Amino acid sequence: NVPGRSFGIDYDCNCFVKDGKPFRYISGSIHYSRVPSYYWKDRLLKMKMAGLDAIQTYVPWNYHEPQMGTYDFFGGKDLEYFLQLANDTGLLVILRAGPYICAEWDMGGLPAWLLEKKSIVLRSSDSDYLEAVERWMDVLLPKMRPYLYQNGGPIIMVQVENEYGSYFACDYDYLRFLLKLFRMHLGDEVVLFTTDGASQFHLKCGALQGLYATVDFAPGGNVTAAFLAQRSSEPKGPLVNSEFYTGWLDHWGHRHSVVPAQTIAKTLNEILACGANVNLYMFIGGTNFAYWNGANMPYMPQPTSYDYDAPLSEAGDLTEKYFALRKVIGMYKQLPEGLIPPTTPKFAYGKVRLQKASTVLEVLDGLSPSGPVRSTYPLTFVEIKQYFGYVLYRTTLPKNCLEPTPLSSPLNGVHDRAYVSVNGVPQGVLERDKSLQINITGQAGANLDILVENMGRVNFGRYNNDFKGLVSNLTLAQDILVGWEIYPLDIDGAVNSDIFYLLDHLERSAVEALSYEVPTFYTGTLSIPGGIPDLPQDTYVNFPGWTKVPQGVLERDKSLQINITGQAGANLDILVENMGRVNFGRYNNDFKGLVSNLTLAQDILVGWEIYPLDIDGAVNSDIFYLLDHLERSAVEALSYEVPTFYTGTLSIPGGIPDLPQDTYVNFPGWTKGQIWINGFNLGRYWPARGPQLTLYVPRNVLVASVPNNITVLELERSPCSTQACEIEFVDEPNINATLQHETDKPPLFIRELWMRLL
Repeated sequence: NVPGRSFGIDYDCNCFVKDGKPFRYISGSIHYSRVPSYYWKDRLLKMKMAGLDAIQTYVPWNYHEPQMGTYDFFGGKDLEYFLQLANDTGLLVILRAGPYICAEWDMGGLPAWLLEKKSIVLRSSDSDYLEAVERWMDVLLPKMRPYLYQNGGPIIMVQVENEYGSYFACDYDYLRFLLKLFRMHLGDEVVLFTTDGASQFHLKCGALQGLYATVDFAPGGNVTAAFLAQRSSEPKGPLVNSEFYTGWLDHWGHRHSVVPAQTIAKTLNEILACGANVNLYMFIGGTNFAYWNGANMPYMPQPTSYDYDAPLSEAGDLTEKYFALRKVIGMYKQLPEGLIPPTTPKFAYGKVRLQKASTVLEVLDGLSPSGPVRSTYPLTFVEIKQYFGYVLYRTTLPKNCLEPTPLSSPLNGVHDRAYVSVNGVPQGVLERDKSLQINITGQAGANLDILVENMGRVNFGRYNNDFKGLVSNLTLAQDILVGWEIYPLDIDGAVNSDIFYLLDHLERSAVEALSYEVPTFYTGTLSIPGGIPDLPQDTYVNFPGWTKVPQGVLERDKSLQINITGQAGANLDILVENMGRVNFGRYNNDFKGLVSNLTLAQDILVGWEIYPLDIDGAVNSDIFYLLDHLERSAVEALSYEVPTFYTGTLSIPGGIPDLPQDTYVNFPGWTKGQIWINGFNLGRYWPARGPQLTLYVPRNVLVASVPNNITVLELERSPCSTQACEIEFVDEPNINATLQHETDKPPLFIRELWMRLL
């Protein structure tokens, strides 16, 4: 303990006491996991200059323990560095340590590997859950103890659990377990507290003796009534609103939430006027980079932007709301002297042309180096230890589907979105709660490939044991599909290994240089005109622009060597044409095919698979017309493409000072997917659904010395066949697009829509 430093509760004066003097805090929420560490200092200083005494931050367990027993506190996850920066900035810290945090974060911060025990009861006295919590807290809390206020650090309070009164379990033994665990690691002097909705209903199961009960409530309501709810659990002590909402969360397919600055300022004034403590949630929202967004029920995933309509924008920009709230705060305390850090500059780098690198199916072996897991029935993500991203499920069609045949998820078992193709021909999309059946076509034995996307786990309510993948069987007509190959996909690893840039180089060196295509069948029909006697008659067929002849052509006596490119393990296909046997002289014993070995460099090629082709039989069986019908019915009707990677580069212009700067990436004509820049996963884009159209690109992701590598995974349909194959870097965000939304926007601050699911 540092002499003279103390923080506690004085129940006689109904206030906090800091260093022996009454103290009231005005705090703001910032989630270090949603702000690049490059910008932590900038955001903290802006919060300090707004007049805040403290910041409040969550600790997402799954962010730091992605695999059981593997802990990560480095780089952007360096919590101790963040706490030290707050301390250096003169800000106190209110730490919300979990283990559950909600926060519109994947699974409310709980790690998905907990679900490897299917029957686990999260946030309860379930022995397996408590064991995992204890292991985690044995790592986290000792790291936090030196940063407690009485030990010279910034942490004045630590929250235990989060809004537990909104959870069905109502397990007081669980809360007692956490209280004992936190006290053991942090000591008896630190203030431990809980946060729940401002009603006796929520406080009934959320409050526990030994944990100071605080409430959360929104602007525009009755402040006195809200604090009376807190008084039902805490008759004495400081009044605290731990989550005073400055905005609200968004969902894909709904309008962006906007709360007027005047509404926030009015209620903030009322809170401060009655001497209460308050935390502004959020003061800066930030970004759900990569796959970290959560979801609510009925299933509604949140977008990449967590702007929250907060006083500081997603990119840390100063807003009208910032200055309105600063003015109110200045009515109750002395504001810091000095300059407020300005809004960071943004730069419009312009359009970047992309080119197709490969489809997911074409690079499946590279994306799933461990190969498939085989199972009679589908397995979930956690059963194959893939917790985020994408998994490919493959089986074969058990029968001919020459006419459209229903592929169904009768138990709503697609979690969360599935991109379906047959032998590489796109068929459509299955989506949780929205699209449980599509029609597909294909031949018996064809590969049925289903790429399943985890769109984010439920973060609030009883359904945060949110299993991902195909969580129940699929049926084709009335038949349950069996015999699955399940490929865990390490797309982030592949992007960081530059596999797509290698593939792009190989493809361009082979295709662009040689301008060949692989041997391909084309079909069409000729109608004989009516009304003309004696038709049909003889005719001739001409081939304008057609050739005879992919990597290139070897030809007897003429071309005995070509150069090829490709990766080890790739298929080398050689279609040999019998051009006619010798009919004169001694050499009419004319063998056809590869009549001697081929060499690659100096090595003789071995291990051949040799396919005799009955093309005439196939033509006479109308197989090509059938395939053409199947392809047109799938592609033309649905206008889908198979999930495909596109690559490009962004060069930062020279001669302009202070570049690179922050920017935003826009996706004109693109549908839905994921984007990486220099291997950094910026997150999901979905302009077809909105409201977010642009993604925030912080400057620390970009480099000026070399071109910046861009990888886009488009899941449904790119613009590349109909318009420019481009993305555009712009200097203004658009997270409030006016689109055709699926439903009306849920009311602000109201979770009653989800209450039946608690």
